[in-house]
Amino acid sequence: MYEAVHAHPAGESTVARFAEAAARLGYSGLVVRTRSASNGTDLAAVGDEYGIDVVDGAEIDADDPSAASGSVGNFRPDFTVLSVRGGSNALNRFAVESDRVDVLSTPMADRGDVNHVLAKAAVDHGVAIEFDLGPVLRATGGRRVQALAGLRKLREIVDHYGAPYVVSATAESHLELRAPRELRAVGEAIGFDAAAIDEGLRAWRRIAERNRHRLSESFVEPGVRRGRYGDDAEPVDDAGSEVGK
Repeated sequence: MYEAVHAHPAGESTVARFAEAAARLGYSGLVVRTRSASNGTDLAAVGDEYGIDVVDGAEIDADDPSAASGSVGNFRPDFTVLSVRGGSNALNRFAVESDRVDVLSTPMADRGDVNHVLAKAAVDHGVAIEFDLGPVLRATGGRRVQALAGLRKLREIVDHYGAPYVVSATAESHLELRAPRELRAVGEAIGFDAAAIDEGLRAWRRIAERNRHRLSESFVEPGVRRGRYGDDAEPVDDAGSEVGK
């Protein structure tokens, strides 16, 4: 299972501290959402040191869809996992309708909402909707009650339409990371069983593996890869036969 975190400078802890804590808590992978966190940091080396897969990612935090679109275009080629921070109805809709976006993060923040139209768009475009458990873990009083209500509604929508989803505690410090068993307990409060929470944590890995494959030289398009035979490279399908032959 993987977690996705906001590392320094967007968060308080370095990638290394996150990786050490995540490995100790039983995670096999870590998605770093902070695009500048990899500047001067060898993420693969950090992962090797702590025995965990560290994935480079970027989270777009924009004021409106126009600004978000420009950022997605700029950063998509350079990062394995790309998410757009939601919250407003306009940004939520932009994210789930974009094939270049992997994850709509924090969709219920700032009184944001996800309805059946957005859930269907997420299915059509393969965009995972994030269940942000952070406010339930860290907020108190009315804010916690509001966060629980929003997550329950989101669960009903996502479950009804079979939309892809991920789960995270959205930690900004290694001290805010929680073990999978703790996230399962929060999931029960919003109507998820343990297996559903585990599925949301595993989804980060599937996204990373899919995109790593797409970024590899062998990828041509979904279902088609490029193989080398002799001096020429011919497109081949996943069964190994040459396309068009």
